[in-house]
Amino acid sequence: MGPTASGKSALALALAERFPVEIVSVDSAQVYRGLDIGTAKPPPALRARVPHHLIDVCDPAEAYSAARFREDALRLIGEIRARGRIPLLAGGTMLYFRALERGLSPLPAADPGVRAELEAEAARRGWPALHAELARVDPAAAARIHPNDPQ
Repeated sequence: MGPTASGKSALALALAERFPVEIVSVDSAQVYRGLDIGTAKPPPALRARVPHHLIDVCDPAEAYSAARFREDALRLIGEIRARGRIPLLAGGTMLYFRALERGLSPLPAADPGVRAELEAEAARRGWPALHAELARVDPAAAARIHPNDPQ
């Protein structure tokens, strides 16, 4: 684990040349197809030499959460081990490492109806107005959340 373009992929390749590994990307940007610039994705030729997982798995318009990462990574780790190979985790998204190692607090599923209502209200009034309303009813939450954050 480490910052973008710090040599994690090169180290993973060196290990792959010596051991029977498959690389599981632990990077919140590399999961998205088409986001190749700025994510330091391993080039296709390298990915053809060593199996890589969790790269280019969804479209940028699709949400990919730490919870989904954890679910996908645990499944892949099991599959890789079942093949008699070693799962090698490589990436720099600490939240993903933490989710994999410690799990996540159980949260209720988001209600799509409530989400649609909030987005419609934000389209009408703007996110800053909704943030001001949040600050009125829950100042502590408002202090943690940027006024333009739609999440």
